[in-house]
Amino acid sequence: METEWRQSSVVDSSIDPDLDEQSLRQGAPWRGQWPVIRVVAFGGAIGASARYGVGLLWPLAPVAFPWTTLAVNAVGCAVIGVFMVVITQVWDAPRLVRSFFGTGVLAGFTTFSTYAVDIQRLVNGGRAGAGLAYLGLTLLAALAGVWAGASVTRRVVGGRAGR
Repeated sequence: METEWRQSSVVDSSIDPDLDEQSLRQGAPWRGQWPVIRVVAFGGAIGASARYGVGLLWPLAPVAFPWTTLAVNAVGCAVIGVFMVVITQVWDAPRLVRSFFGTGVLAGFTTFSTYAVDIQRLVNGGRAGAGLAYLGLTLLAALAGVWAGASVTRRVVGGRAGR
């Protein structure tokens, strides 16, 4: 049982340095997690609201190619690339910043669920080719966004890394 626990558990000390394996094994996984839960929920509400707002500003017909979701996911991934470089190489961010902005705002802004529904909608609407193109294009745009955001940020901050 102990071996099973060690293989299946991960304790991320960057999210909560006070949460340790011992407290998890004793059945207290929520101990000390309420600040993290609050900032993730608040950030997620902001990100999801921003994504909804983009959809209102850039509406598409139900049968149209889902450019809005593709753009949101690509931009969100680029921002994730920038953010991760900044908080790991430049700025000694306070404990809850990663949870708030990364897990909350950016995860709420980007959307795998809408991406999946868009693919299903395209396929069910007789546009399997468009659905397949969207599936691949989103993957490529997301990976390129993270890479570009991180690469450009590393170049910009260059020798100014604070860590």
